Amino acid sequence: MYGAETWRTTTTTMKKVQVFINSCLRKILNTHWPDTISNSLLWERTNQLADEEEIRKRRWKWIEHTLRKSSNRITRQALTWNPEGKRKIGRPKNTLLRKIEADMKRMNNNWKELERIA
Repeated sequence: MYGAETWRTTTTTMKKVQVFINSCLRKILNTHWPDTISNSLLWERTNQLADEEEIRKRRWKWIEHTLRKSSNRITRQALTWNPEGKRKIGRPKNTLLRKIEADMKRMNNNWKELERIA
């Protein structure tokens, strides 16, 4: 999952990735159809986290790393960049920035608090 911390994640994307990882883990454990096991037991046996949790951990690690950089670095500017102009008609896309802000809202944090912590 190279670069997964910067993906624009949707529920369908996450499901597809999780299904692929689970099938790979089942092949590693050599479990076949009659002997099926639950996903939680599969993750426990292989000492893995759910895919969404792994990506979330990587995302926050990347955010902390980026916030420690100086404000004139491109990666730091890209994190808070807001494009100007009109957007297309329809529902706004679920961007990385929106995902980060939703996670911050869930954790009762804001950008200033994150900069202080980093």
